[in-house]
Amino acid sequence: MPSKHRPASATHLHAHRAGDSAHQHVAEGRKPTVLALSVLLTLSFAAIEVIAGFWSNSLALISDAGHMVTDSTALGLALLAQYIATRPPSPKHSFGFGRAEALAAFMNGLAMLAVVAWIVIEAAQRFSNPEPVQGKTVFTVALIGLVVNIIVAWLLSRDQKSVNTRAALVHVFGDMLGSVAALAAGAVIYFTGWLAIDPLLSLLVSLLILKSTIAVLRDSYHVLMEGVPHDIDYIQVGTDIASIEGVLSVHDLHVWEMSAGHPALIGHLEIGDLQQWPAVLRDIKAMLQAKHGIDHVTLQAELPGMVEER
Repeated sequence: MPSKHRPASATHLHAHRAGDSAHQHVAEGRKPTVLALSVLLTLSFAAIEVIAGFWSNSLALISDAGHMVTDSTALGLALLAQYIATRPPSPKHSFGFGRAEALAAFMNGLAMLAVVAWIVIEAAQRFSNPEPVQGKTVFTVALIGLVVNIIVAWLLSRDQKSVNTRAALVHVFGDMLGSVAALAAGAVIYFTGWLAIDPLLSLLVSLLILKSTIAVLRDSYHVLMEGVPHDIDYIQVGTDIASIEGVLSVHDLHVWEMSAGHPALIGHLEIGDLQQWPAVLRDIKAMLQAKHGIDHVTLQAELPGMVEER
């Protein structure tokens, strides 16, 4: 009597059993309410600051306003990415959607580069052609903005498991710097009338933001391009695997991150005796988890001469 086989399904194919990786390809522990509240606060004040910035004719305040608007979009993308990242794997996306967070972080970084470029260009123009600024208005609005940014930063700092949330937090820190600069610019202009302080502080803030933005772009790009995690030594991993008793050689080895904080490894090994493979594989997995923090391991065992080098 022919045996009956249960047809494959996404649920069964994605299931992890004993001995498999603990990573479930789903972003867990995220707090969408944190980002949602951050979006609401940032967007609400952005509207106020945009109007006040143009009305007071302050570049420092306009820069901070533009940054706030960008942050509203950035936080909205972060919120959307967190939702996407919690979706389980599907037949078309077997690794899940964890990289949506890195993608949104990369997009946020690109948006920040555009904002920084605009600030620098505008500041250069104002150095040669100073414009009158209402210092008192700038100081008052910037003070309110600083309070709002501190609240948003505190909310985001409570969720540090996501590279995307950390990227959004970079935006908010940039906003805090912008608010401080606008405060200083407003005070100096009000008491001394020195208009050059407005574009000068705006330029300084843009340079500080640029440094953080480059770091976010570098980290998110590394994840998207399947780079070896920064805290893992690829050469040492290969050496450690080759040192396991029963392993003759290691080739076609790859280490990458399926999503931020979840490294994976695949490779081919030559072993002397296939009967020893279960014990060898067990030793390798234990070593990779303990020494390198890699628990998503897929290895193929081969006997010497089975596969010719190409």
